[in-house]
Amino acid sequence: MAPKSITELGVNDFVKAGLPPAEANQLKELVLSLSVSSGDPSDIWRRIVSRRILKPSYPHPLHQLLYYTIYSNHHSSSSPPPLYWFPSIEQARHTNLGRLMEIHGSQLLGASSYKDPITSFPLFHKFSVQHPEVYWSLVLKELSISFVQPPSCILDTSSDPSKHGGTWLPGSVLNIADCCLQPSSHPNKQDDSVAIVWRDEGFDDSEINHITLKQLRQQVMLLANAIDANFSKGDAIAIDMQMTVNAVIIYLAIVLAGCVVVSIADSFAPKEIATRLRVSNARGIFTQDFIARGGKKFPLYSRVIEAAACKVIVLPVIGNDVGIKLRKRDVSWNSFLSSGKQHPRSHNYSPVYQSIDSVTNILFSSGTTGDPKAIPWTQLSPIRSAADGWAFIDVQPGDVYCWPTNLGWVMGPTLLYSCFLSGATLALYHGSPLGHGFGKFVQDAGVTILGTVPSLVKTWKSTQCMEGLDWTKIKTFCSTGETSNVDDDLWLSSKSYYKPIIECCGGTELASCYIMGSRLQPQAFGAFSTPSMTTGLVILDENGVPYPDDVPCVGEAGLFPVYLGATDRLLNADHEEIYFKGMPLYKGKQILRRHGDIIKRTVGGHFVVQGRADDTMNLGGIKTSSVEIERVCDRADECVLETAAVSIAPANAGPEQLVILVVLKNGYNSDAETLKKIFSKAIQTNLNPLFKISLVKIVPAFPRTASNKLLRRVLRDQMKHELSVHSRL
Repeated sequence: MAPKSITELGVNDFVKAGLPPAEANQLKELVLSLSVSSGDPSDIWRRIVSRRILKPSYPHPLHQLLYYTIYSNHHSSSSPPPLYWFPSIEQARHTNLGRLMEIHGSQLLGASSYKDPITSFPLFHKFSVQHPEVYWSLVLKELSISFVQPPSCILDTSSDPSKHGGTWLPGSVLNIADCCLQPSSHPNKQDDSVAIVWRDEGFDDSEINHITLKQLRQQVMLLANAIDANFSKGDAIAIDMQMTVNAVIIYLAIVLAGCVVVSIADSFAPKEIATRLRVSNARGIFTQDFIARGGKKFPLYSRVIEAAACKVIVLPVIGNDVGIKLRKRDVSWNSFLSSGKQHPRSHNYSPVYQSIDSVTNILFSSGTTGDPKAIPWTQLSPIRSAADGWAFIDVQPGDVYCWPTNLGWVMGPTLLYSCFLSGATLALYHGSPLGHGFGKFVQDAGVTILGTVPSLVKTWKSTQCMEGLDWTKIKTFCSTGETSNVDDDLWLSSKSYYKPIIECCGGTELASCYIMGSRLQPQAFGAFSTPSMTTGLVILDENGVPYPDDVPCVGEAGLFPVYLGATDRLLNADHEEIYFKGMPLYKGKQILRRHGDIIKRTVGGHFVVQGRADDTMNLGGIKTSSVEIERVCDRADECVLETAAVSIAPANAGPEQLVILVVLKNGYNSDAETLKKIFSKAIQTNLNPLFKISLVKIVPAFPRTASNKLLRRVLRDQMKHELSVHSRL
C-alpha cells in the first residue's frame, strides 16, 4: 500500500500519534490549510514549522508522522536531502556573518553582485577561499584578539617553502588567554559581564552559580602566580579532570603563564594517561580526588598516580579538602594556591607574551593502535576554532553556550575559546549530561546554544529524560563527533520549535571544521551545507582526480593547504607523511591536504559524511559506505537502537560480505533472522537491490574510542572468524 500524502492524513492518524481527539481535529485542519496550496514538500514543512504548530510538548510520534509523511516520496539519490530549517533575510542579517556581509559585501563582491546574506553567501564563500587574507583581516577585528605586536601581514606564502599553507600572522606577539580575560568594546564583554554559569549535579533546584569576567580574571591570575612559583616558562602541565569552573581557570592560567596545557580525558585508564604524559614530557598534572557523575564517585587520583611520576595537584570534588591521602611529592589545590598568594600582588599577573606560533596546548588523536598523535595547538588554533563558531554557530555576546565535553578532547578548548573570544557566557554542568538534571540546567541557565554528540541525543530520546523541560530559549543546536541519526535530530530540533542543528566535521589537527552547517542556508538533518570559510575543498575519485565543483559525487576529501590554524607539525609523527604524502596537486599548483573522510556531495550541494576512508566497502562491484547502510538500517524497525555495518573479505578471496551488527532498545526483543529480512528489504528498497546481507548479529554494545567514535575496525576483526564459522554451517 502506498503511503498516505499529507492531505490524506485523518484525525485518527493524529490520535494514534498521541494527541487527544479535540486537539487532533484542530491540528488536522491547520495542516490541511497549510498543505493544499503547495505540492512542494519543503514548502509545506516550512509553513508548518514557521507557524509553530508542532509544539515541543507534542509526542515524538506526531512529529515523526508529519515529517516522514511530508517527505514520503523523497528519493535520496536523485533529490536534495529533505530540508527542515529555512533562514529568513531578517534572521540572516542579524547573524555575525550576515552582518559582516551587509557591511563589506558590496565592496568585496561588487555592488551589482552583492544581493543579501542568503543569496550572496556562495559567492562570498568563494571570495574567502580566493582571498583568505582579506576575510581574516575582517574577522580578527570581530574577535577579542589583542596583539602586543601586530603581524607584518596576514599571510606570507614566500618565506618558508616547507610550509604548504604559508605563514599566518608573521611577527605577531600576544597571549591568547589574556585576550579571553580582558573586556572588549562590546557592552556584553565587560568586567561585570557573566563569564561562566554552572550548577553541580544533585543541586537541580538550587540557584545557578555564576562568575563575572573580572572575578574569572582574578582567579586565573592568582593561579598563574602559583604556576610561576612551581614551574618554568614553557613547561608542559597536564589537566585530567572534569570540565568544571576550576578546570577552565587552570587551563587559562597555564596559557597565561606561558606554559603548555596537556589535554587528557578524565575517562582514560592509567596506561593511556602515562602515554600522554610521556609523549608531552609533562612536568605536572592537575586532577581531582574523585569524579562525581550520576550520583556516584569514581576514583581519579589513584589512576593518575599509577601513571604519573611528576607532581600532581589534586582538587577536591566535594568541599574544600581533598578526601584522600596524597603522595609526598603531590600537593592539594589549596596548598598550591597558597604558594601563589605569597606574591605581593597575587590577583595581578603580567601575561607571558609569545609569538603567534608558540605552542599553548598539546592534544591527542583518539587512535587505537600505538601512541596517539600528539597535536600541538599554537596561538593560531584558538583563533580559528573561535572564528568558525562566530561565523557558523553564530556565537554572539549575550549567548549562553553549553556543550557537555572535556578538556581532553578538542571540543573542550574549542568551547572555551568560542565563548571568551566572542563574548558569550560559558555554561557548565558539573556532572553527567545523560539525565534530567542536565536538561534542567539547560532550561534554568537560559542556554541559547546547545552542543551535542549524536549518541547523547540518542540516549535523551530513548530514555525520555528531558520530557517536561522548556528548551525554547535555544536558538541553535550543534552536533559533532560521529554521524547524526535523522530521527534523533528530528527529536532534538523539535524541542525548540525546529531550530537549526549546525553539523560540524573537522579535526583536532585543523583546530576547526572543514564542513559545517550555516544559518545563512537551509539545513537538512545529518547533512552539512558548506565548507567552512576560506576552506578550499575538493572530492577525489579513486584515482585521486578531483570531481568538478558542485557535481553530485562520492569520494575522499582533499583540502587546500592554505588553512589558518591547521598543524604544520606533530610531536611524535611525520606530519608530511600523514597529511601530504601521496596527495595530488590541485590544478598543478598546490598539493592537497589529506583528511581521510569519504564524503558525498548531494544533488543541491549538501554534504554527507560517509565515514573514514577505511570504512568504505565494495559490495558486488559497487562502492558504498558503512554510514549509508547504517542510516537505512537504523530506521528499519522500532526495536533497533543503532547498527554497525562492516564488510568482510573472505579468506579464500571472493566478493566482500556484508555483516550488520545491532544493538536493541531496552525492553525490545527480536532475532537475527527476522532482522536480516527487515534490513535486506530496507537496503534493497532504499539503496541498491544488489546489496546482500551475509550475517546479522545482535550485540549488547559496540566498541568505541574514548571520544565515542565507533570502532568498525575492531568489529571487522571480531566478525571475520564468526563469518567463517557461519559459512561452513
